Amino acid sequence: MSELGSSDSSIGDSKVKIHAFADVSSKAELGEGVCVGSGAVIGPNVIVGPNTWIGPNVIIEGKVKIGSNNKIFPGTCIGLEPQDLKYKGDITDVLIGDNNTFRECVTVNRATFKGEKTIVGDQNLLMAYSHLGHNCEIGNNIVIANSVQVAGHVLVEDRAVIGGCLGIHQFVHIGYLAMVGGMTRVDRDVPPYCLAEGHPGRLRGLNKVGIKRKNIDKESKEEYLQLKRIWNLLFKSEYVISDSLKIARQESLFQSSARLCGFVELSIGKGRRGPMPSIMSKK
Repeated sequence: MSELGSSDSSIGDSKVKIHAFADVSSKAELGEGVCVGSGAVIGPNVIVGPNTWIGPNVIIEGKVKIGSNNKIFPGTCIGLEPQDLKYKGDITDVLIGDNNTFRECVTVNRATFKGEKTIVGDQNLLMAYSHLGHNCEIGNNIVIANSVQVAGHVLVEDRAVIGGCLGIHQFVHIGYLAMVGGMTRVDRDVPPYCLAEGHPGRLRGLNKVGIKRKNIDKESKEEYLQLKRIWNLLFKSEYVISDSLKIARQESLFQSSARLCGFVELSIGKGRRGPMPSIMSKK
C-alpha cells in the first residue's frame, strides 16, 4: 500500500492521492486520505469516504457510496450493471460501509430497479474472485472466501463465514454466525449458528467453532445446552418442523434459541423453500 502511495502524483486536494494514469471524474467525491492507483476508473456518481485505498485497475461506476478505511484490491469492479435480464437502465445504488476488504477481481453489481440497493456493511472480507449479485444485502464481520458466487437478492447476516468455490442460489438467506463449508451447493436457507456442507448442501450441526469464538458456550452454559437441544428438536427429531417449532416455543428461550426459531419460522413462511435440511433428517 505505502509503496503505491509514495509513487503516486497528487491531483486536486493535496490530501487525496490519485495516480496520473487513473481516470477519476471531476464530479466524484473523494474523502481525505483516499489513494487511487494506476488505471483505476471512478465515475461521476461515486462517493468514497476517508482513508480508503483503491488499487490499480479498479472500476467503480454507477451510483456508489463507499465508507471509510476500505481496501479495494486490483481488478475489483463495483457498481456496474446487474447481470439481470429485467434491468432496463434504472439508476440504482450500491452502499458500502467501513473497514471492508475487497480482494482481487471481486465484483459487486448494483440493484435492478429504481429505489433498490445492493448493500455491504462493515468489516467484511470478500476474497479474490467472489461475486455479489444485484440486490444482495451483506451484514457485518462476514468472511466470503475465494470464488464464491452469490446470486441476486441473497441476504447474509452478521458474522457468517462462507467457504470457497461455491454458489449461493438467488433469494437464499444465511443466518447469523452460520458457517458454510467450501464447495457446498447452497440452494436453501442456512439458519443461524448452523454448519452447512455438501452437494446438495445439508446441515451438519451447530457451528461450534463460531459459537466458541463468540463465547456463547462459556458465558451461559445453560443457553448453549438449550441451543443444542432446540437444534436437535428442529432438525433431528421425528417431528415435522412446524410441530417442532410449536414445541420449542412452549419454553422460555434464550436469545440464540429464539433467533434460531424465528429464522426457521420466517424461512418456511410466505412461500419460501424453507431451511436447508440436516444430513440426518427424514423429513
